[in-house]
Amino acid sequence: MSNWIDRGKKVLMNTYSRFPITLTEGSGVYAKDEHGTEYLDFLAGIAVNVLGHAHPAISKAVEVQVNKMLHCSNLYHIPQQTELAEKLIRNSSFDKAFFCNSGTEAIEAALKLARKWGGVNKDGAAKIVAMEHSFHGRTIGALSLTGQEKYQKAFKPLMPEVEFVPFNDIDALADAVDTATCAVILEPVQGEGGIFPARQKYLQEVRRLCDQSETLLLFDEVQCGLGRTSALFAHQYYGVEPDAVALAKGLGGGFPIGALLAKDRAAVFEPGDHASTFGGNPLASAAALAVLSELIDGQVVQHSLEVGAYLHEKLSILATQNPRISEIRGVNLMIGIQLDRDASPYVEKCHKAGLLVGKAGADVLRLVPPLIIEKKHVDTAIDILTEVLAE
Repeated sequence: MSNWIDRGKKVLMNTYSRFPITLTEGSGVYAKDEHGTEYLDFLAGIAVNVLGHAHPAISKAVEVQVNKMLHCSNLYHIPQQTELAEKLIRNSSFDKAFFCNSGTEAIEAALKLARKWGGVNKDGAAKIVAMEHSFHGRTIGALSLTGQEKYQKAFKPLMPEVEFVPFNDIDALADAVDTATCAVILEPVQGEGGIFPARQKYLQEVRRLCDQSETLLLFDEVQCGLGRTSALFAHQYYGVEPDAVALAKGLGGGFPIGALLAKDRAAVFEPGDHASTFGGNPLASAAALAVLSELIDGQVVQHSLEVGAYLHEKLSILATQNPRISEIRGVNLMIGIQLDRDASPYVEKCHKAGLLVGKAGADVLRLVPPLIIEKKHVDTAIDILTEVLAE
């Protein structure tokens, strides 16, 4: 066993069921372990490494910024942070940005924003309606919005005034939204819950319902945003605008940063309401700017659309040939392969064959590769999946 594995078991809290692989370096869509074994990475740090590993644009931006300033404080104006906010807002329908360090922090910011908005604009309304099978993060607030008992049960009691309804069921949502509701929150594509995309008509009806009931609509695009659905934002893919959106994962391309974008009507924060010591500091903002420039100006998002269509085509063929596959779900480069059994052994078999994949739920293989993959990488992945699933 690797020396790193033995050492880690002695000193790290037991919060992950880790695979016996120690990754030490990467380049493009490939990662290497400590022994030099190369893996085609179709997990991308769980949808984080949108530009793959060691992308020169990110490396250069970080190197330049490291030699200028790592951190100051949000007590001062930060040029890189302002530039990042401008680029996000210029390419979206939002008006204001708040920066933090992770997806769960972005959700916490959205939660506080919704609660304050309800207090100011809806006579103290504080209830939030969330979706069954959703996943919004590990902090107590974000966990309270997560519609999966397995993540919640050890940490109850959680935050009150949260009601869960079935995803893609507008009638159930309409029954739950009332005068005490300040916000509805959902993932346009449910990630951890099994890669379940929303129906476009459903999201349109959710938007209409929120408008009629004067309720904020919050989207969690932590995993499905930043080009994963073939548009820069998942809500742009669906053509439905929320009042605020939470971002993280791919935003920094591997560097920790999260964001909450909001329309003016929802941006009710004032000094003292919320903060983040490291949020949007010079280094994080420089990394995120490099990522956004590649996604938007470098046409990476457009490139992913072509390769994503090719991957879906190949997976559809594979599904017709393998009875263990009951469904292929997802949008563009966020894909779930529904199996008729536990997916864990197949994840491990893929690793042994040189392909990094993950799970989304017990019986779903998750593919969230870098957006820079080429068709030749798809062919390699399909060959490995074909062999592994035939065993």
